[in-house]
Amino acid sequence: MSDAERLTRDDVAHVARLALLQLSDAELDEFTGQLAAVLDHAADVDALDLAEVAPTAHPYPLANVWRDDVVGPVLDRDEVLAEAPQAESGRFRVPAILGEEP
Repeated sequence: MSDAERLTRDDVAHVARLALLQLSDAELDEFTGQLAAVLDHAADVDALDLAEVAPTAHPYPLANVWRDDVVGPVLDRDEVLAEAPQAESGRFRVPAILGEEP
C-alpha cells in the first residue's frame, strides 16, 4: 500500500488544523492528492540503493576558487585620512549608532 492510499482527507484536515489553516472542501480534496503524490515520491527516493554513493554537499567537486592573497600597492594612511570628513587618532570618525556613546 502506497502512502497515497494510506493518506486520508481527514489526515490532511488534521494537519491543516495544526498549521492553523482553514481549508475549503475543494482545497482538502486537492491537497490530499498533492500531499499523497509528495509522500509517494519520498518513498521512491527512500527506496533507492545509495550504499555506494558518497555523501556530498555539492554536485560538483569544487576546490578553493579564490585568487591568492597577494600584497599589492596600498594607499598612504595619512593621505586617506586627510580626505575623510572626520578623522581622530589615526582612524575615521563616524557618528555613533544605536544611541551608543563613545
